[in-house]
Amino acid sequence: MAKVREPALSAATPSSRDVILDAARTLVTSRGYDGMAISDLCTESGLPASSIYYHFGNKLGVLAALLERSFEEAHAQFPAPSSFDDLDPLPRFEAWITKACASLDQRPDYLRLLLAISVGPHKDVEMVRTTVRRIRDSAHASWVDALTPVFAAEGSEQEHAFVAQLAVVGRAMTDGLSVANSFDGMSYSSNVASFISLVRGLASERGLTNGAASGVGEA
Repeated sequence: MAKVREPALSAATPSSRDVILDAARTLVTSRGYDGMAISDLCTESGLPASSIYYHFGNKLGVLAALLERSFEEAHAQFPAPSSFDDLDPLPRFEAWITKACASLDQRPDYLRLLLAISVGPHKDVEMVRTTVRRIRDSAHASWVDALTPVFAAEGSEQEHAFVAQLAVVGRAMTDGLSVANSFDGMSYSSNVASFISLVRGLASERGLTNGAASGVGEA
């Protein structure tokens, strides 16, 4: 009597949800979101459309879930500025941005996906917009955390406003580098020294050569 073959499930076996998201990542990377049809997802994942609708509701649900998972994967590798609290403020910032860019070099697909979705035609759909906003707010908060000890040690409103502006510039830099990485193969880490020089120069210009910015001018 023939036995019905059913694959044994184990902790190493990906769930159907993960299989669909893996397929979506492959398709979005190669074709863009608009080039990913449900039929393509079925072909790439080997799963029926009913499984896709069950887990995600629709194609936009797949997109939001893919972005969420990509963020969680990248965030697990991404250093918190507080990891370097044993250092003085400017060396703390330098250590953080060096480690952060090295982390992004390991996951270049993450920022490319985020940037494409942030400016794409579906950016205003609520489920996508909410996910993108949460991720970008998290990135902004990391930049603020890294820069505050350098430029806002006194905690004045003007200092915090300057840090917030500089954090926007930092986040825009990584946005731009995701494009340079995609088209020119430029790594994030190759631009660390330039941004560190900018921060050092701003700290020196604002008279923060001691105390908060004690590392300014060091090699």
